[in-house]
Amino acid sequence: MKNQAQQISIGVEFRTPPRPMTRERMRWYVDAQPTIAADDGRIHTQPPTIHDDDDYAESQGLPGIIADGMISTNWIQGLLCDVFGSVIASQSRLRTKYIAPIYEDQIVIAVVRVSSVTASQTGGFLYELDVWCEDDTGKKLTVGNSSVDTSPQSQGVKNSHASA
Repeated sequence: MKNQAQQISIGVEFRTPPRPMTRERMRWYVDAQPTIAADDGRIHTQPPTIHDDDDYAESQGLPGIIADGMISTNWIQGLLCDVFGSVIASQSRLRTKYIAPIYEDQIVIAVVRVSSVTASQTGGFLYELDVWCEDDTGKKLTVGNSSVDTSPQSQGVKNSHASA
């Protein structure tokens, strides 16, 4: 879609290929924050969490580790970037809510569906989108919405993430 003058119709869906939520993906996300904060070229880990330690997750009533919800939000954001291009960085809004845990090796598919389109006077479109991640049975795991303004000179809706 990256051509800003092209309109996407209401009801059109975009999907990522199915991919497993691997232990490695979950671990990378858990270790990212302390590693970035240290900024010393080494990987840093944090104390056990429900996202990286089976024993700790089980002590919290879970059957095993679960993915941090921001991973599914990031996969939705990536799909939005694939569809709309760099306008996502400055002319979009994304809100997500995590409604079911994502377990190790569970298959996840990010989905974006166009719910409304409004033409702008500057040659672009304002898209309202339903977004979610689902498993390979169609069960929704993360839900939300997004707005993307493809107007070339738009000040747009600032990019923000809010999760519940």
